[in-house]
Amino acid sequence: MSPAKSSSKPRPAKRAPAWKKTNGKRYVSSIGPPKAVPAVPARTAALGRKLRPAPPVRAQGHEFVLQNVAAGADIPVENVAALIPFFEQLYRHQDGEMPGPLRILQYGDSHTAADEWTGELRTRFQERFGDGGSGFSLAGRPYKGYRRFDVRSGSTLGWHTDGLVGRPGDGVYGLGGLSLSVRAPHEDVYVEADAARFELFYYQQPGGGALQLYDNGLPVDRISTEGEPAPGYYTFETVPGLHKLELETLDQAPVRLFGWVAEKPTGVTYETLGINGAEASIMLDWNEDTLKSNLERRNPGLVVLAYGTNEAGHKIWTLDSYREMFSRLLARVREAAPAAAILVVGPPARDQRVKRIWTPMDRVDLIVQAQREAAAANGCAFWDLRSKMGGKGSMLQWVNAGMAQNDHVHFTAAGYRMLADAIFRDLMSQYDLFLKARGTILAGGAH
Repeated sequence: MSPAKSSSKPRPAKRAPAWKKTNGKRYVSSIGPPKAVPAVPARTAALGRKLRPAPPVRAQGHEFVLQNVAAGADIPVENVAALIPFFEQLYRHQDGEMPGPLRILQYGDSHTAADEWTGELRTRFQERFGDGGSGFSLAGRPYKGYRRFDVRSGSTLGWHTDGLVGRPGDGVYGLGGLSLSVRAPHEDVYVEADAARFELFYYQQPGGGALQLYDNGLPVDRISTEGEPAPGYYTFETVPGLHKLELETLDQAPVRLFGWVAEKPTGVTYETLGINGAEASIMLDWNEDTLKSNLERRNPGLVVLAYGTNEAGHKIWTLDSYREMFSRLLARVREAAPAAAILVVGPPARDQRVKRIWTPMDRVDLIVQAQREAAAANGCAFWDLRSKMGGKGSMLQWVNAGMAQNDHVHFTAAGYRMLADAIFRDLMSQYDLFLKARGTILAGGAH
């Protein structure tokens, strides 16, 4: 929908660019800079770089991590043929045969939500295939610590988040599994991104409230969320560049938002859809029709599922029950996005304290095996993250190297970037083989 013409005066300057408390109104903003993380030169090629002098334990840890990540190139991506549809789309976009950006969506737990790992993958893909924009990001600031390094977002304090772990709701959470709701006038939400096309994902409902849309402080349109219960979409096309879109509720009526899309005409988007504390089964609790509609709308070329860390800490799962649950999840994603390839990323190594000694968590074995079997049975690729790290028990060395945190669960920024470099290396090595095979087949057909 094109912006409506308006002769109204520019919006008052009470909403300061820094989005701080102004005129009695308080806002919360996402963490992270307003533009993409600067590219870091050739980390993958520099896995064997010289290290600065370090204490013996730190130096040994660094050596272990670098050697194992480098050696991980010899560990195959399992069922890599499942990625051929994605590789073909990559080729066609790179060759200019397919219009619009190519979208990659990654679902997962806190490893994904941190946007260190996904942010580095985003940088890598966009360096090689072009910057398609930030793609989909959650509305406002749905929880403390929410961040995307390639976009800024925020909201006033009156909004309520549904979908967080431990906060049950009706399951109507949208593409990212979280929704933002309010029932009051003069509550705001905003996104600041570099794009030429924006889209609002929201929930249409009987008696739904109205929203005033502003672009860089200027009023451009009024959006109604009233209608029969169903996902709603609003498109706003504008000139390329940095835009700050703001929505303000206008009445005492319910409004429910899922998120924003910000895109450029071509390139790749890498969209972070992680929830702290999430397990893979959380996606099965989301309203299936709403998720399917949102996934169809995004039409991704690749969906990455990166769960397992939290499940490994629970004893409720058996190999059979987890494999069955994960297979149902893969089938649901496949039905909603039939043109997308699916890549399952297994959980990383994880330790637990036993009598004050850090010991590998054995139940990671079960989760890795169940995900591997479910991926194979459902025609999905599988990337064994734990094996790439150095296998069972490797987390201690990553902590020693300063690549993982002292909880022996999460990684540091450097560690997440190292993992991103490894997965991008493996995907691109397979993509290059695909290009060679594609060229050979086409050359043979020409004779």
